[in-house]
Amino acid sequence: MDAEQARQVDSVLRRLGIPGVVAPEDPENLTGPWRVYDTADPANREDITADALAALAATLQPSAANPSEPVDRRRRGPTRGFVLPPKSDE
Repeated sequence: MDAEQARQVDSVLRRLGIPGVVAPEDPENLTGPWRVYDTADPANREDITADALAALAATLQPSAANPSEPVDRRRRGPTRGFVLPPKSDE
């Protein structure tokens, strides 16, 4: 991924609480390819891009109850809306 895609991936990972540090493969070349790593230290880091993207995909998979609707794990409470009573034949 390039630097702009990396910025977007980093934002999504942080919002969803998925661990990882998005950084360039070569710390001296910020215009080169970027990956997701387990730590920011270039000397001791391990590439976890595949694991991070798999965790992201698992988070966004549809629930078993309604497979046509994506799961938003951040939403866990009441939502606003309207309840419309059924029409009566009076």
